[in-house]
Amino acid sequence: MAEQQLGVLKALDVAKTQLYHFTAIVIAGMGFFTDAYDLFCVSLVTKLLGRLYYFNPASEKPGTLPPHVAAAVNGVALCGTLAGQLFFGWLGDKLGRKKVYGITLIMMIVCSVASGLSFGSKAKGVMTTLCFFRYKFHPIINASYIYT
Repeated sequence: MAEQQLGVLKALDVAKTQLYHFTAIVIAGMGFFTDAYDLFCVSLVTKLLGRLYYFNPASEKPGTLPPHVAAAVNGVALCGTLAGQLFFGWLGDKLGRKKVYGITLIMMIVCSVASGLSFGSKAKGVMTTLCFFRYKFHPIINASYIYT
């Protein structure tokens, strides 16, 4: 087993760089970028949501999300990340990583657009739909397994 793995590594060392290699790097990098962007941009969005839906000029910090709402918006994505890694990792082993990568990419795009279009007539409705779409099983599939 170890000799077979060394043979694969030696073959990779002597292989010429081709368009395929760059394609694999770009696809894997974009998957990581979109997931990381979605997880880290929410800090800016929560400040805006606080000013839109929770503005109270009499409070000490007008326009900030209440702590329980901020925790829900931030925490639900991390819970979705954990669930997505476990579920889609298992599904990738069963159906194939390329197929599952495509499924999760489509799912991330649809839910990201839906997060931006969160709806409701009151703050609670908007935050509920935002949390629902942010959960979306953040799938992080190890890039080294996509094309193997």
